[in-house]
Amino acid sequence: MELIKKNIHMNKLKNKAVSQLTLDDDYNVPDSKPDIGKIIQQKGEVNIDEVKPTADHVGIKGNLTFRILYMSDTEDKLVHSLDGKLPFEEVMNLEGAADGDNIRLKWDLEDLSTNLINSRKLSVKTLVTFMMALEELYDEETAVEVHDDETVAFRNETMDVLQLAVSKKDTYRIKDEVVLPSNKPNIYEMLWNSVQVRGLDLRLAENLVSIKGELLLFVLYTGEDEENQVQWLETSVPFHGELECYGCNAEMIGDIEVAVPHIELEPKPDYDGEERLLNVDVVLELDMKLYEEEQVGILDDVYMPSKELKPVVQPAVFDTLLIKNFSKCRASERIRIGSNDSRILQVCHSEGDVKIDDIQVVENGIEIEGAVEVQLLYVTSDDTMPFNSMKGMVPFHHTIEAPGIDPDCVYNLRTDIEQLSTTMIDSEEIEVKLTINLNTLVLRKRKRNNIVDVEVEPLDMNKLQELPGIVGYCVQPGDSLWSIAKQYYTTVEKIMAANELASDEIKPGDKLLIVKMVESMLTA
Repeated sequence: MELIKKNIHMNKLKNKAVSQLTLDDDYNVPDSKPDIGKIIQQKGEVNIDEVKPTADHVGIKGNLTFRILYMSDTEDKLVHSLDGKLPFEEVMNLEGAADGDNIRLKWDLEDLSTNLINSRKLSVKTLVTFMMALEELYDEETAVEVHDDETVAFRNETMDVLQLAVSKKDTYRIKDEVVLPSNKPNIYEMLWNSVQVRGLDLRLAENLVSIKGELLLFVLYTGEDEENQVQWLETSVPFHGELECYGCNAEMIGDIEVAVPHIELEPKPDYDGEERLLNVDVVLELDMKLYEEEQVGILDDVYMPSKELKPVVQPAVFDTLLIKNFSKCRASERIRIGSNDSRILQVCHSEGDVKIDDIQVVENGIEIEGAVEVQLLYVTSDDTMPFNSMKGMVPFHHTIEAPGIDPDCVYNLRTDIEQLSTTMIDSEEIEVKLTINLNTLVLRKRKRNNIVDVEVEPLDMNKLQELPGIVGYCVQPGDSLWSIAKQYYTTVEKIMAANELASDEIKPGDKLLIVKMVESMLTA
């Protein structure tokens, strides 16, 4: 007897862990920069250079890049900026990790603070939360058919299995130029910039991934004029392209993590040699897992009327798709300046970062609590402090619809900001309105006993002799033609023929005539 088997290619989470790293260091202001009088704004980002798994540990090497915008401690109170790096190297605990494993690493930068020790020295502190997931690609071998020289009956359970069809990492580069409007002076010095990816849309097609979105650019600079006045520009750059992905098609279900490891925005001269161009260079890093849903008939039971068959089973787990959900959440909040802050004359720029505080699986959905951390740069009405910034939190609550979800389901949630707008209520208050995208993939884990082998033994003749050769049977609740045929050592086809049944559908109370196939063996 031969079992025909099929490999189901899947990805499983072996373990996950969360670890925190505190960075605390002093930073000396470079000699080329003037003394710091007051810090206007700050921002930081984590850059990972190496992720190295070892026995039950993961080594992480990288740096914190920080930038500050400040007023100089000089008579003219000019606006300046500086940036620096704090390198780090840390070993985190992750049980089950080994050399060569695939580690999915995410991180969140929290509570970045830069405080003045004196006009030439800064104290830089932050907390970085690392979220590590240890994943493993594997094949679940499952029997789908039985081949045998004799009459063997087998039954399959049909299951819509989610197979991992493509697993790869790739990068997509966006390069473009922005020309300063004619009413803006040439760039003398770049003071501050921000590049945000908005409205990212990834679509699967035949052997490629279509990528579309826009870059929201902001620059603050001193103009090349007599007074070197501070100027700013905010604009958007749409992008669209394709990334080759062999084996992909539009019917697949994508689970794509997107990181932005590289952002560069620099001024460059135009054809006349004037600094009127902005060169933007952004790299998107895509970690792609593409799934294919396939209907598979998995061997569920087997018997022979002429022999005793004992299936050998092992526990197995299969992924099935519960839901792929794209939803949006809108939120708004009013943010006031501090009691000692200068009043708002005009908002220059705003940006936000989505923070998830709590996720709960509830009946038919996933409940999310969080907030968007918003930072705004604005022009003040105070000539001695022309720029200032303010921070605030915009809380949100959203329930993602996922009918049938339970605590054993596995979900991946990705969030990003689609829109963020600000409106001045008055000189002390700003209203922030935003739209958050929530992209959710929910998988159900189907556990079952997998038939891996079948032991064949001779029939128990004493047991067979106790069974009548012909039986009048009344169908009981829970019965099927399969279970009845197996019990009386015959086949579904024989019962259907003897009772002139058009289908194998039966119901409690039906009367059946059953003839034992092995009667001839007993009387021979």
